[in-house]
Amino acid sequence: MNAASPDKGSILKQPRAVWALAFASVIAFMGIGLVGPILPSVTVALRATPTQTSFLFTSYLAITGIAMFFTSWVSSRIGARLTLLLGLVIIIAAAALAGTATTIEALIAFRAIWGLGNALFISTALATIISSARGSAGTAIILYEAALGIGIAVGPLIGGLLGSLGWQAPFFGAATLMFIAFIAILLFMPRARIRPFRASLSAPFRALGNPAILVFAIVAFCYNIGFFVLMSYTPYPLGFTSIGIGLVFTGWGLGVAITSVLGAPVLTGRFSPRRVLWVALLLVAVVLAIAGLEVENTAVLVSMIIVAGLFIGVINTVLTECVMEASDLPRPVASSAYSGVRFIGGAIAPPVAAALASAYSETVPFLFGAAGVLVAALLVIVFGMLLRKSDRRFPDDPESEAEAITLGE
Repeated sequence: MNAASPDKGSILKQPRAVWALAFASVIAFMGIGLVGPILPSVTVALRATPTQTSFLFTSYLAITGIAMFFTSWVSSRIGARLTLLLGLVIIIAAAALAGTATTIEALIAFRAIWGLGNALFISTALATIISSARGSAGTAIILYEAALGIGIAVGPLIGGLLGSLGWQAPFFGAATLMFIAFIAILLFMPRARIRPFRASLSAPFRALGNPAILVFAIVAFCYNIGFFVLMSYTPYPLGFTSIGIGLVFTGWGLGVAITSVLGAPVLTGRFSPRRVLWVALLLVAVVLAIAGLEVENTAVLVSMIIVAGLFIGVINTVLTECVMEASDLPRPVASSAYSGVRFIGGAIAPPVAAALASAYSETVPFLFGAAGVLVAALLVIVFGMLLRKSDRRFPDDPESEAEAITLGE
């Protein structure tokens, strides 16, 4: 049964293929925050500088962003199942090799390969869950959002716990879990080919010619500067052990998960998505500024990290919805273009933050991140009329919406 059709089954009564995909999605999204808690120990063990270590985020995100321009084209031609398996194989190999790295340069390279595998996997996962799940498309999306939230929340905790055994342990742990996910999908996911929207190779690049898509892409670029300053740089001024850092970012991740699934729908039901978006962006800018000005006060810094997670969850969901409604372009195409630019913004932030801290003080990276998010909020306000289509609501084609949301996340 297509997930778009009605079904009386419980959200928990899903085929084994759906649970296999949900498990794999948790592990895939764990990879984003996995390295945060071990950054200080990697810096020491591999005799690297914080700027060099920050490239563990940059290489991963840059390759993910570039690959996002092409993954919908790949999956529409070789099929969802093969795309998922290919992505998992690449992640498994890259994570395992990362655990054997003896230089920071090698570790950066393996994280880049990991980013390629992650792009292939996450660009296809939700569309496949929607096609396989019992119940409505909304039910399937809730399952996926729950998996995403758990992955974001658990990733730093797993990274911190395993990191206490050695900085290599989180990478071997991720490779092992992804191998289990690979076997589960291989055994439980049917071979039926799922055909998402067939986009041309150049379609995402041409989509950036649409003014609304271009503005939202730049908004996402600027917002991701603040997001990844928080994720990549904060472990250093915290000064905690890997477990302590992992626990702090688990609290952050839980905030992201709760507000992305529960908070954002409530807010957009009462206010226009654009208004919710720029207000949340302004609040994140304020939180980052406070974190920077009070960086030596550990209690304030920890509090600001967790509070930021609450606003970030809202932004992630609402920004994706706005992009999907901003133009009449096919949604997978629009979202692919937006996501590619967005991840590249995240790739730039970590090394710039580390360089600013080295040249000036621990406060400056947070102010840099706050400035990026502030610019994002001002763009939404200034170009409000251009972005007004993002406030509309249309009936959704499940597979197109699935791919769009996946790429946006």
